[in-house]
Amino acid sequence: MRFHRYHGLGNDYLVMDPVEVGRELSPREIRLVCHRNYGVGSDGILFGPLPSTSAAFRLRIFNPDASEAEKSGNGLRIFSRFLFDRGLVRSDPFTIETAGGVVRSRVRPGGREVEVEMGRVTFDSTRIPVSGPPREVLNEELTVGGRSFVYSAAGIGNPHCVLPLPEISEALARQYGPLIETEPRFLNRTNVQFLKVEDRRNIRIEIWERGAGYTLASGSSSSAAAAVAHRLGLVDRDLTVHMPGGDLEIRIGDGYAVSMAGPVTRVSDGTIDPEMFEGAGKGVA
Repeated sequence: MRFHRYHGLGNDYLVMDPVEVGRELSPREIRLVCHRNYGVGSDGILFGPLPSTSAAFRLRIFNPDASEAEKSGNGLRIFSRFLFDRGLVRSDPFTIETAGGVVRSRVRPGGREVEVEMGRVTFDSTRIPVSGPPREVLNEELTVGGRSFVYSAAGIGNPHCVLPLPEISEALARQYGPLIETEPRFLNRTNVQFLKVEDRRNIRIEIWERGAGYTLASGSSSSAAAAVAHRLGLVDRDLTVHMPGGDLEIRIGDGYAVSMAGPVTRVSDGTIDPEMFEGAGKGVA
């Protein structure tokens, strides 16, 4: 079973081509492949390209807990680079179908930088979704683990909760991220961004990713956090999102259509031995 490892600012994925795999992956196999002690280890699996009736390519995105993500900005950039490396695309724009909608992508000449039009961000509670009456979810209160936060929610094909704060840290994300991810008001769980606004053109975020945990970088999180910051009047339309893994350039267009640009690094190709699936470690069910 072949895999192709890439990372986008330290957020690493394994691309697994269905033709090379030869079948669907079971939830147990996904969890084992992504496990950093008993498997290959990754922040998720990009399963594609698959046939599509609405785009040039279709992609399925699996989290390490085997849940399926609707959309991933880093995952889309990585998958685009994989298609470029395979000679399936060049530097012209092309489309990718995800569970969170169709996006438009372009690999810049040389392959190491990729632009993705992520789609329109919504703050509508019924579309994110967030429980309660229909509304824009902006500057609402949330209490978890004995601490109160002010948050805004956003959807960009997948759900996000953005918490503006004067100071942020990895420890903060690790402590409160899992509690917010599973807070009952977020009906499909949520990705969590702890946001610090540096100035009108720069924000910083720490990320707890739904189904994956603490993450060095995330394209959809960057898009959602930037859109929320702009909706609250804190930043301009063009800005840089700084994360522990590196920076992404975000452009907020009309109707909160967000485009993102950033690097992708190819790491390795490899083969998974069948023996790995026979000897799963304790706790990998």
